[in-house]
Amino acid sequence: MELTNTEIPPYRPHTGPYRQYMRDIVLGVNDGLVSILLLVAGVVGGGFTSPQVLLAGIAASLAGAVSMAAGEYIATKSQEEVFTGEMELEREHFLYYRDNELDELREMFGGLGLEGELLESVVTTIGRDDDALLKVMMALEFGVVETERRSPLRAMLTSGLLFLAGSLPPIIPFMFDPTPTGGLVVAAILSGIAVFGVGVAKTIATRTSPLLSGIENLGVASLGAVFSYGVGDLYQRLVS
Repeated sequence: MELTNTEIPPYRPHTGPYRQYMRDIVLGVNDGLVSILLLVAGVVGGGFTSPQVLLAGIAASLAGAVSMAAGEYIATKSQEEVFTGEMELEREHFLYYRDNELDELREMFGGLGLEGELLESVVTTIGRDDDALLKVMMALEFGVVETERRSPLRAMLTSGLLFLAGSLPPIIPFMFDPTPTGGLVVAAILSGIAVFGVGVAKTIATRTSPLLSGIENLGVASLGAVFSYGVGDLYQRLVS
């Protein structure tokens, strides 16, 4: 049965070359929003004044951005070094243990459903070119595709700068020196809108429900803020 033009969905392009950085984008913004909101809620609950809350928020924002950027750089660079080392070892295997590598390739393609003459033809054709063989082994054996590899510097800048940007909504209200409780209410509203927006925005790539994603993000942040405020309030009661 053929589909008519009215039944065929419109063509939707893939996310594109920044797909591999979606984790950094979402984690950076979300972590900045949620962690700084939780800190603000905790210190307000602990009886801090608005200037003290602002200082704590700025210090935590800067420290968090630097920590996240440095951690992401080291983690991504280490992962890339592992991949590079594996590829160098793979080329050594091509040189000295080529038959073993071709047997692995034959087994992997067999697992994908190829068999008989077609399987042998594919293995023989790919096995003639080391570069082609390496790319196929990278994808099938190590789960690494060249276009999906991550730049440590780009991952560092993405996560660090977006953490910094995400930390602004919880901090901004306290720049105007409101009462701590009033500042927290405004911070919670701004952060809630931003967190919901992040949940909605990420569905551009995940292609899931924007409403459910936004609510999920908002719910997690809200529970954390309530818990953090409660801990701060308990501390104030115990020490006062």
